[in-house]
Amino acid sequence: MLDILFLVGGLALILVGANALTDGAAAVAKRFNISDLVIGLTIVAFGTSAPELVISSMAALGGSAEMAIGNVVGSNIFNVLMIIGVTSCVMPIKVEQGIMSKEIPLVILASLVLAALANDIWLDGDISNIISRVDGLILLGFFLIFLRYTFAIARNGGDEAEGEKIKEMPIWKSVLFIAAGLAGLIYGGELFVDGASGIATALGVSESIIGLTIVACGTSLPELATSVTAALKKNPGIAIGNVIGSNLFNIFFVLGCSATISPLPMGGINNVDMLVLISSALLFWLVGWFFKKRTITRIEGALLVVCYIAYTAFLISQQ
Repeated sequence: MLDILFLVGGLALILVGANALTDGAAAVAKRFNISDLVIGLTIVAFGTSAPELVISSMAALGGSAEMAIGNVVGSNIFNVLMIIGVTSCVMPIKVEQGIMSKEIPLVILASLVLAALANDIWLDGDISNIISRVDGLILLGFFLIFLRYTFAIARNGGDEAEGEKIKEMPIWKSVLFIAAGLAGLIYGGELFVDGASGIATALGVSESIIGLTIVACGTSLPELATSVTAALKKNPGIAIGNVIGSNLFNIFFVLGCSATISPLPMGGINNVDMLVLISSALLFWLVGWFFKKRTITRIEGALLVVCYIAYTAFLISQQ
């Protein structure tokens, strides 16, 4: 019971802390005349992925590598199959051609890069699969390239591109929000990892399964809430950018930082999970491009949700 309280309380602190930190940092950036678009592409994007970053980093520091990797892999699978699926069920998503030809292939590429770095036994003949510090630096290098690409889009989009509307606040309030947000993230992350580890021990399941399911779903709540709200407001296309940005951020930055802090043995995260990760990204591309060109329909959304339920059932059956 105490572990469940730690899990729920930790997640609540993380979500509140991420929101406070994002608002405070964005307000400070706005005070220095940084554009809303640039703030949205950096600070706000970081804020929605802060739960994954904090939990994976805390797990890496605490020796729970499987949870750190499972969090990212599970979150990315959840983002595509559940968030896009549920959002499409609420409102069919029209996908722009540029997203189909550029951004979604980047998600596929990120999944392939992670699978390659995670297969030391096959590729290098090592005795175990591990995401090393060098691998972490490679992922961070990809993240810098992605940031460069993102800023190029922002610059080329000019004034027509939509940015986040930033709330202005006094400097003292901004600093207070930043400090409180950081405290919430750090303390909440410790509670969440402790609670998740305790639940895994009590249930007799591996940390990898907990990371792929409970932790992944919990840390993806900000993205889910954003996407469903956008769909209800007749603007479901926001879900596409939300999921693409989160998935790339998770692999390149979250895992890059976590592996740089401490090498991450793959443990119970295996090639079946990597195959599902890659397949979900490919399915994302296929349903948008082929079946009803550049539109993810309600039927296709339901198919994505069914795929996620089937994957979760498979994980449970393996215990």
